[in-house]
Amino acid sequence: MQYLLLVYTDDALLDGLGEGEFDTMMRGCLQHADALRAQGTLLGFEQLEHASTAKTVRSRGGRTQVFDGPFAETKEMLAGFNLIEADSEEDALRIARELPWARTGSIEVRPVRDIAQVRARVGA
Repeated sequence: MQYLLLVYTDDALLDGLGEGEFDTMMRGCLQHADALRAQGTLLGFEQLEHASTAKTVRSRGGRTQVFDGPFAETKEMLAGFNLIEADSEEDALRIARELPWARTGSIEVRPVRDIAQVRARVGA
């Protein structure tokens, strides 16, 4: 089963890291990603630009608006994601625990819906 590990970070906690600590965490994270990819567990991952660069599109009542930034009232912002293949939710949670970014935010673990089943159900 596939799981999406959504990485959220808190700027205040990132800013509080010691000199070079972010680079050390990132280097370890990338090395770990390389190992997971070699095992066939990590299917893809990306880091996102800062949330301040985001735009949010919202359509309501036939009117579409574009807002600056993410449309969320939270200290933690989506910073990246990892798409993994895991045998179980427990396995996905184990992999999420290995990411250093839980120290500066959180890792949301969410199963990926089988879109082929959705297509079949809705006749698309």
